Amino acid sequence: MATYIYAITAADHPQKLDGLTGVGDPGGELRSVKTKALSAVVSDAPEDLRAKRRDLAAHQAVLETLMADGATLPMRFGLVGPDDDSVVSVLEESQSGYTERLSELDGCLEYNLKAAREEESLLREIIGQSEEIRRLREFTREHPEAQDEKMRLGELVSNEVQARNEAEGKELVERLAGGAQQYSMGEPTQQHFLNVSFLVRREKAAAFSQAVDEESQRRGEEYKLTLYGPLPPYSFV
Repeated sequence: MATYIYAITAADHPQKLDGLTGVGDPGGELRSVKTKALSAVVSDAPEDLRAKRRDLAAHQAVLETLMADGATLPMRFGLVGPDDDSVVSVLEESQSGYTERLSELDGCLEYNLKAAREEESLLREIIGQSEEIRRLREFTREHPEAQDEKMRLGELVSNEVQARNEAEGKELVERLAGGAQQYSMGEPTQQHFLNVSFLVRREKAAAFSQAVDEESQRRGEEYKLTLYGPLPPYSFV
């Protein structure tokens, strides 16, 4: 039977999995597949695996339990190997890489930060600081048929929005990166100009969260900074 893989840990990592079940209905029985150095927490993979709420919650519960006792390499939901022997082979072949990554993650937590700014505020700032955009804006109001000027205005505003978002995102990361071990940039969303994950030492987590709060207050009500975590360190695996 195929093997569903939840996470990889050191071989001596505590695995307090009593009371937990894995994915599937009924939930699969959890077990460990080990080499001398590494361990993978697995279960039998159901044939009809889907990203249902119950299965996502079961996957997450296993990760949170393992993370509470030390460095854990979380696998994405849905990772399946042919069988237990294949999992053992991968652990042996990639032992040095997994061991190095576990060492880097030891004592660390992941936090994801998303930052947004009110669109009207940003546009007011752009218009106020660009004479060319103000000129085109007034011209197209007076001449609504001027399609070329409308296209030029839209292009200028779009380029300026992108440039300012990138600059603000870079500045924000630089101001917060000192409180983290590493950071990993994600793709911005339609609502957020910044989507970044930080790897933070467990003992520095409260200070990092406070730094984000202070940065949010410094920037004012026009900005919304949302911090999610602690999370499984997917961004650093």
